[in-house]
Amino acid sequence: MGSKVKYQAKKQVGSYPFINVLVSISTALFMIGLFCLLVILANNLTYNLKKDIEIQVFLKSDLSSEEKEGLVKDLERKEYIMKTDGKSAVRYLSKEDAAKQLIEDTGEDFIEFLGENPLRDSYIIVLNQNYQTNENLDFVKLDLESHSQVFEVAFTRNLKELILSINDNIKRVGLVLVILVGILLFTVVILINNAIKLALFSQRFLIRSMQLVGATSYFIKKPFLLRAILQGCLGGMIAICFLSILLFLTRPFLEGFESNLNLVEISIVFFSIIVIGISISYFSAYLAVSKYLKLKLDELY
Repeated sequence: MGSKVKYQAKKQVGSYPFINVLVSISTALFMIGLFCLLVILANNLTYNLKKDIEIQVFLKSDLSSEEKEGLVKDLERKEYIMKTDGKSAVRYLSKEDAAKQLIEDTGEDFIEFLGENPLRDSYIIVLNQNYQTNENLDFVKLDLESHSQVFEVAFTRNLKELILSINDNIKRVGLVLVILVGILLFTVVILINNAIKLALFSQRFLIRSMQLVGATSYFIKKPFLLRAILQGCLGGMIAICFLSILLFLTRPFLEGFESNLNLVEISIVFFSIIVIGISISYFSAYLAVSKYLKLKLDELY
């Protein structure tokens, strides 16, 4: 008889509304995952956009091959030039190739009209993202023009305004996303905390009886913590399922953006969602139960 009573009590301890809390956790984790995917997509799009921003370094006329080679080696050592797989983003463009490209773009043969090619040989470089600010652009321009082989440094039209606009938009979007994610996390913690408080209140005398007969705090906390871990894990899995469905349904509308959101990044986000769900649920439950178990007998009424 005693073992039966013990079994029933053990079974009841830690029970609280499961579905309501699970829905709340799943919703919050879905929103957090969605925001994370949007942040990654925006960051990758920004990276690719900045990677396409080029600076053209025009050379003086009649430079020897040795002078050009010396300039290239010097440019490749510059920290402000983007490096991909250890190779600096420096590309040589001869005046003949530049003229050919300009004729194709305009549809007019200006060489035939002028009688000569007025363009210059140049090097096209891509800036490291850390240097894509207005202040650093001025520094880069002065540094490049300090070389004796350089005739002029030309930025893409409205380059400063473009970079300033990109950086400002990133800051605004990032701030909004951080605030929204913070609100969602806070909401989930409050929901779990309130649900556990209600459960503890309904079982307060049972829990007090267990304390009086020598049950340890860990023994009483254990069913609540296990339930919280289960809810966090299930909530994360549900959120991942809905995010996967959303990605599948929106795929036709994201044509051209697939390369900006790869499988590795998506997997990291999905794994993080489960970890976040379990962590939030566990620590929320732990804090709520710990606080309640410290209450005095008269405070239980």
